[in-house]
Parts: sequence; C-alpha cells; structure tokens
Amino acid sequence: MTLSLVVLMYALWSSIFSLGKMALAYSPPIFLTGFRMMLAGVLISAYLLIAKRSSFKLEKKQYLSIALLAFFSIYLTNILEFWGLQHLTAAKTCFLYSLSPFFAAFFSYIHFKEKMNGRKWIGLAIGFVGFVPVLLTQTGSEDLFNAFSFLSWPTLAIMGAALFSVYGWVLLRIIVKDTQVSPLVANASSMMLGGLFALIHSSFVDTWVPIPVMQGHFPDVLKGVLVMTLVSNIICYNLYGMMLKRYTATFLSFVGLLSPIFASLNGWIFLGESPSWIIFLSTGVVSLGLWIVYQAELKQGYIVSPSKKPESSSQEA
Repeated sequence: MTLSLVVLMYALWSSIFSLGKMALAYSPPIFLTGFRMMLAGVLISAYLLIAKRSSFKLEKKQYLSIALLAFFSIYLTNILEFWGLQHLTAAKTCFLYSLSPFFAAFFSYIHFKEKMNGRKWIGLAIGFVGFVPVLLTQTGSEDLFNAFSFLSWPTLAIMGAALFSVYGWVLLRIIVKDTQVSPLVANASSMMLGGLFALIHSSFVDTWVPIPVMQGHFPDVLKGVLVMTLVSNIICYNLYGMMLKRYTATFLSFVGLLSPIFASLNGWIFLGESPSWIIFLSTGVVSLGLWIVYQAELKQGYIVSPSKKPESSSQEA
C-alpha cells in the first residue's frame, strides 16, 4: 500500500466539501447526515451479506465499540461538519480539519502511550501558529454567528467535527486491531447506527413534509448524496480503515494536510469560490510544523516508513 494511494484518497475526500455545500442548498444538515449515512451503511451491508455473510458475526463486547464509533465518528462529526459548512467556504472548512493531527497526537498519547518529546512540541507549536491567519479571517456568512472574539460558531463546529472525527478513527483503529472486526463491518455497522441517530434527531428539529428537502430538488439531493456516499463512505472510509493497519492516525492526519489545496481547487471549479492565498500560506506553515512531528515519530518507531515493506508494521504503536 503506497503513499500515493494515501494522497489519492485525500484528493477524493476533499471533494466532499464542495459536494456537501451544493446538497445543503436543498436539505438541512441533520437530515442530510442521516440520509447519507444510512444509505452508505445499507449498501456496504448488502455487499457483505452477499459476499462475506460470516464476517457480520459480532461478539457482545464489540457492540459498545461500534456504538461509540457511530456516535462520535458518524453522528457528531457529520452533523457539526455539515452545519458549519453551510456558513463557511469549502476550502476553510477543509483547512480547519487540519487540526486533526493535533487531536491525533493527544489521543495517541492517551490511548497508545505514544510519547511527546521536545521536537514534537516544537512542531505542534509551529503548526498551531499556522492556523492563526485563517482563524482571523471570516468567510461565507460566518460573521453572523460570532461566538468569542474572532471565533465564530461555524468555526467552532468544524473544530469540534475534527476532534470527534479523530477520536472516531482512534476507536476504529482499536476495533480493527484489537477486536479483529474488519474495517468494512465496523464502518457499515457504525454508519447505519450513526445515520439512525441523525434521522431520529432530524425528526424533532426538521420539517418533514414529507421529507426535509426543498420541493422539486429531491433528485439533486439524491444525486449529491449518491456521489458523496460512493466517494467518502464506500471508497475513502474503507481505504482509511485498511491503512490504519499500517499507518498511525497521526501520520494519516499529516498526509491529510494536502486536503485544503484540493478543496480550494474544487471550491473554485464547482462553487466559484476564489482560492485564498491565506489558506495556501497557512497550509504551508502547518505542514512545516507537522513535518517536524512526522520526523520525530519516525525516529520513535511509531510510524512505518513508506519505503519499508508491510512486514515492518509491527513497529506501530
């Protein structure tokens, strides 16, 4: 599994922000989350029931892990992301997800006892400085939702989505490596359960007449959801699950720093959003800081060098 496949995954994944913003023009974020996740979970489950029926046998101790994954990685992450995306540009939303390596370093320290040293702290500090210019710049309609000083509620929502997303990936790594549940089964189960959480939530806050979609635009929403489901839930989610068998969550989050560049291009092409030089500059600064973290993790043995063979993966934390 080469590094180029990881880069391709993030190139595909970054398109979700533009696709999601287009779908949000016709449907509210909570319903959109539930509809998308239930559809993805059903499709993956149907494949498993046909091709690998025996893989769906779960033990009782695995149910709680799946439920936690569904709540954090599917339900909370996507509701916060879609709500914030309504009021931010696709590029800024994607850039804020670059906070993921910071959260990944914290959770890896807690769950996997990965040690922090001086070089890591320096790298994380440089990376954090790179976020300041973007946080000071308001885009879209976020100026209508100021929370604290220069921070808006949409910005905080995306930061929360990044936090819960990383925690979800940590849970997935634990499930895949420690409980021997396949990534496909873990993802299909959590998507259906997380989608159910979102639809129940939607039934209380959205107007169902008969469904929360702007009249005459259900085909547009369905088309957008199908594309997002194929790219994100079926291709990228499961690629990520497989890659967690070789790479740490910190390393995969590090490579994900390429996503804001791809998202800026997608936003320009599909939404007419002008690429922001601030996002490009900040991405460079954050990348520098996290490159230092990456080099430190290589020396500590927490990351398998991409040049090594898969058999070396036993060095992972």
